[in-house]
Amino acid sequence: MNSTIKEFTDLNAWKEGHKLVLDVYKVTSEFPPRETYSITDQMRRAASSIAANIAEGFGRHSYKEKVQFYDLTQGSLTELKNFMIILRDVNYLKPNQFEQLKAQADLAHKLLQGLITKSKTFINPKS
Repeated sequence: MNSTIKEFTDLNAWKEGHKLVLDVYKVTSEFPPRETYSITDQMRRAASSIAANIAEGFGRHSYKEKVQFYDLTQGSLTELKNFMIILRDVNYLKPNQFEQLKAQADLAHKLLQGLITKSKTFINPKS
């Protein structure tokens, strides 16, 4: 098995972030139409920016720039988690939907942390 990462789509952090985007689109499609231009739109943008920032970071030449985009991704993940809590609390997300989204967000976050940690080793390699 060749584990060489050639494209951003080869990154596990991107793969799980992309799954999270798809999950968010699926659950938000069930929200009331009056929410289309408010919480639904905000939640979808936050989720979409997770995978987008990972992809953009991958495309950068320096590891310092990569980490900058991966750090932005952390902000989007945290923003999304905030929206998930709000939506759970106003009963737009069923408990099982919330738990599924939270588990996927936590997995994406864990993989992102690994990507950031690994990328930082290239910025300040130990002598």
